[in-house]
Amino acid sequence: MSQEPQPHDQPRDQWRKMLESMLGPEGAQEALEALEASGVDLEQLAASGVLDNPAQVQAAIAQMQQVLSADDGGRTRWRFAHDVARQVAHTGGDPMVTAAEAAKARSIMSTADLWLDVATELPPAPGAVRAVSRAEWVEAALPALRTVAEPVGTSVAAALSTTLAQQFGDEIAPPTALPMGGMDLPAMMTGLGELSFAMQVGQAAGTLAREVFGATDTGLPLADEGRLFVPANVAEFAHGLDAPEDEVWHFLAVRETAHARLFAHVPWLRSHLYGAVEAYARGIEIDLGQLEESLRDIDPTNVDQLRDALSGGIFAQHRTEAQSRALERLETALALVEGWVEEVTAQAVAPHLPHAVPLREMLRRRRAAGGPAEDTFRTLVGLELRPRRAREAARLWQLLAADRGVEARDEAWSQLDLMPTAADLDDPAAFVRGGAASEVSGDLETELAKILGRDPKAGDSPDTPDTPDTPDTPDSAESGDPGPQAP
Repeated sequence: MSQEPQPHDQPRDQWRKMLESMLGPEGAQEALEALEASGVDLEQLAASGVLDNPAQVQAAIAQMQQVLSADDGGRTRWRFAHDVARQVAHTGGDPMVTAAEAAKARSIMSTADLWLDVATELPPAPGAVRAVSRAEWVEAALPALRTVAEPVGTSVAAALSTTLAQQFGDEIAPPTALPMGGMDLPAMMTGLGELSFAMQVGQAAGTLAREVFGATDTGLPLADEGRLFVPANVAEFAHGLDAPEDEVWHFLAVRETAHARLFAHVPWLRSHLYGAVEAYARGIEIDLGQLEESLRDIDPTNVDQLRDALSGGIFAQHRTEAQSRALERLETALALVEGWVEEVTAQAVAPHLPHAVPLREMLRRRRAAGGPAEDTFRTLVGLELRPRRAREAARLWQLLAADRGVEARDEAWSQLDLMPTAADLDDPAAFVRGGAASEVSGDLETELAKILGRDPKAGDSPDTPDTPDTPDTPDSAESGDPGPQAP
């Protein structure tokens, strides 16, 4: 039993007839799918009467060709990704930030800085505090997300073109010159692949915009400077919690502010994180077998089917040795960042927020369940950005502060080679003891003086008699007392 054409199919059929009169059946199919991929709303165009104007149709086709063949460093396709991201961010509503909310965010961030002054030696971060809508968050964060994902998109598009050529062969081989300005179909497929991937990044950015609280929820700094706050998302998160909404605002503001201080005053950290992501992405291999399977039963010119195929499990499961090293660096760095922020936040808010402990646990559960970052980056680059060992890292920073003070804890960020390693997270107490020993052994003259039985403070004068030193007092880290616990 045949089905009646659906109302939303009618404009598409009208376009097909118009294009067939100009390009023939095959060229019409190609042009129609490419028009839709370029973001053209066929229903809206049909309602506007453009079908009655062949010149406007030709102009639309020319626009589509420009999108797929533009050699502008990706600006054209990322413009479409930007539009998709904003549309997704608006899904379900995107309340404008009121003047009262903006003032509240600035006030609470200022308070967060005051609280953090007693919990860390790192000074306040420069830059303005911005309370933003979800769409405004997209504007701030999409450039960084593009930096992470674009190299992978190039690999995906190349693999797509190769697989389509192997699988469909002559079925997609173009004539010597298509009526569409001589544009060949394999080139169009590569362009569609790059466009589709960019639009997936836009989809992910829009999804993130509905869930994040600021610029650092993914563990990566997604804003150039300053601090972001998304009041609509904070209010949704606070709804249903036992803690008052103002406490939630303060707690999340301290976390965002702690992140901002860390990225602002540890100059190597941003490049270290992005460098690890880039090193991992360079080694990504597309599972051509899986991609071929995903493409087996699709129409290669059907953009919706193509997008679904690209969003499947197309990344090869095995990792190269270089990728494994990059992944370990990234996971360790993310854990150390999250652990430090968690510990510093706990210390800063403990005297002020009665619900600080349950809020900390709520954020931990949110992270363990797979926050917005995990799904986003696993889908886009086959990478899980979850700081799996944040608890161990928080414990390490806690022990270090208890044993040698907050200044020594924060001084560990001064150089990359001073940072704890993945092995140190296995035994934080050993790292603390080892760090204390390395400080002593770094002063060779003092150690020699002790060995020779001299007073290290007396100098090396030959007239000074050798006097045995009294036994040293064991370090507090070795005494088994880990110091005060974080709340």
